[in-house]
Amino acid sequence: MGNLLITGGSGFIGTNLIDYFLSNSISFINIDIAPPKKASHKAFWKECNILDKEKLQQIFFDYDPEIVIHLAAETRVGGKGLEYYKANTLGMENLLDVIATCKSIKRTIITSTQYVYQTEKAPQKDEQYLPLGVYGESKVITEKLTRNKNLDSIWTIIRPTNIWGPWHNVYPEGLWRQILKGRYLHPGGKPVYRSYGYIGNVIMQIVQIMNGKPEDINRKVFYVGDEPINLYDWVNAFSLMLIHKKVRVVPRVVLAAFAIVGDLLENFGVRFPLTTSRYHNMIYDNPAPMAKTFSVLGPSKYSLHEGVEATVNWYLQEYLAKK
Repeated sequence: MGNLLITGGSGFIGTNLIDYFLSNSISFINIDIAPPKKASHKAFWKECNILDKEKLQQIFFDYDPEIVIHLAAETRVGGKGLEYYKANTLGMENLLDVIATCKSIKRTIITSTQYVYQTEKAPQKDEQYLPLGVYGESKVITEKLTRNKNLDSIWTIIRPTNIWGPWHNVYPEGLWRQILKGRYLHPGGKPVYRSYGYIGNVIMQIVQIMNGKPEDINRKVFYVGDEPINLYDWVNAFSLMLIHKKVRVVPRVVLAAFAIVGDLLENFGVRFPLTTSRYHNMIYDNPAPMAKTFSVLGPSKYSLHEGVEATVNWYLQEYLAKK
């Protein structure tokens, strides 16, 4: 395996991917506007905004990468317009232009999102889109730009599901803290099936794409993550590991009422753990089509228990210990 270049390697997925590369003596550099989360990663960091095409091109040509893994993006879902997501549009154009002119590149992995098609039914084909919000729209543009560029090198698009694990940027102060404080309430009624993915399994799927046969991965789209899971089972696994108790299940009407209270409080600038939008997010199915992923890339390496145990250990021993 030749030189490897990651964009956005200072983020959640990138931090875990770099840990894998370091433990397996894989040569790489990380292009990111933000410094790495871990001190051991700083030696491999090149500060660069992908909107700066000239600097981006210079780094590529100086390093001559054979494999590019593109993770850099604006991923927050609250943006009001496409201008907010220009890293996913203009930045993507810049990156593709550079890749097209950098002759050393043999493979590229482009990161999209499951939000390019967001309903309770899976898309029937890769180019079928029904994006969730402006963020989803921006990632549809990411995918279309990739297809329309007609790169000479092998390329693959990955659509992460709801990925979790060490170094996550939302769950530590969100769900996991609510569970730790005994505040989490789970909606009763019919089971809700969602697509989640332990970061360790997603890293192995990315590695499989890096090493895969061209006919298996070229110009293909793969959802990355684990089998869809009953949301209760996933949350309960964290509750048992964090506080050694099962999560409390309450009627949906009770949670809906709490959510309305949360909406009212947030209107006055008071933060509340549950709002109507969060409540709706807890009660709808969202299973991603994972069959092709497991058929081509193989089954998940780590079980739910192994992933939760590793994540909780990081959360308690590293994250909370440094707060």
